[in-house]
Amino acid sequence: MVELLLGMGLLVALFVGYNIGGSTTGPAFGPAVGSGVLSKAGAAALMSIFFFIGAWTLGRRVATTLGKELLTRPGIFTMETSIVVLSFIGLALFVGNFFGVPASTSMTAVGAIAGLGVASNSLDWAIMGEIAVWWIVAPIIGFWISGMIGRYLYPTLNRWVAVQSTEGDLLTFDRSGILPRPSLGPNTTRREVVGAVVVVSIGCLMAFSSGTSNIANAIAPLVGVGVAMNPLILLGSAAVAVGAFTIARRTLDTLGNDITDLPLTAAIVVAVVASVIVTALSAIGIPASFVIVATMCIVGLGWGRATRTVTVSEGIRGEEKPNVSVGALTAEEPGEDVPEIGEEEPEDIPSAGDLFDPSTTGRVILMQNVVPILSTVGAYAAFRLLFTFFW
Repeated sequence: MVELLLGMGLLVALFVGYNIGGSTTGPAFGPAVGSGVLSKAGAAALMSIFFFIGAWTLGRRVATTLGKELLTRPGIFTMETSIVVLSFIGLALFVGNFFGVPASTSMTAVGAIAGLGVASNSLDWAIMGEIAVWWIVAPIIGFWISGMIGRYLYPTLNRWVAVQSTEGDLLTFDRSGILPRPSLGPNTTRREVVGAVVVVSIGCLMAFSSGTSNIANAIAPLVGVGVAMNPLILLGSAAVAVGAFTIARRTLDTLGNDITDLPLTAAIVVAVVASVIVTALSAIGIPASFVIVATMCIVGLGWGRATRTVTVSEGIRGEEKPNVSVGALTAEEPGEDVPEIGEEEPEDIPSAGDLFDPSTTGRVILMQNVVPILSTVGAYAAFRLLFTFFW
């Protein structure tokens, strides 16, 4: 019976890891695949490698927090409760996917475990409070850092990053020998090569960041039961790799559903800021949501670009007026095309409404918080019922 329950627990954990690989590969390597720098198989391979590195190094700290420290009663995690918790994580994430909103796996996992803790009166409220505080603070930090970059540094960064693509392949391969030998394409410029390296490096950073935080979502309940962590990390990372090589192809086709829709400069800013924040929190054992932090980075970057101020001259007198809102200076005529963030010239700055849609942003943020609430409330109700009638 114990072996059967362990097998069921591992299967559910592998299913969660499989979906993590499918949902995070596109946002991480979508730009590289879309620009032809990487193949889908190459993106999946890099995702598998760097996710595992993040999981093996910093990810175990988050898994320890969720599996052993968040609940005060060591024996509350049984194989049965672990299976139920992992099932609620998977079902809640399915709701987010159904509505087309990438939900936070970290918040959903913590919510399910917290539901178990409240129902069994074993939740460590001090640790839960620390996690909750960082969930509030981290997106705010991401918003303001990205906002300041958008307000003061973005035009300079855009000039550095802008890459003019040339005709032909970036790389060519000589397949005359046993192993193919890569070389630069006939029209490839050094700037293109640098841009390609930057895009791939950003994807690797995001994959590493995902590993540091997301591996715990698949294995923490089983860690709480007492299953050895190292084999679980290996199995969880293998499941992520399978997801990266299979269902992730769909997200790679559309370049993901969040930051990868942004131009290159904006994508780099958002990815770097969000990845550094999530990795730093993982280092201290705090499960963080890359999706929510990245969302607020996008909003902050758009706000920073939209609220830049310039000094205008009266022209006739040659006098300077005080700073004027850019939104008032850049109202477009009906039908005029509005450039995307990063696509415009540094001096052509669109208004705030053109850079991000507040109503859409509100809907996304709302759903990203509703899904973890569903996980928490559902787990609490289920375990309350089970503890009342069975345990």
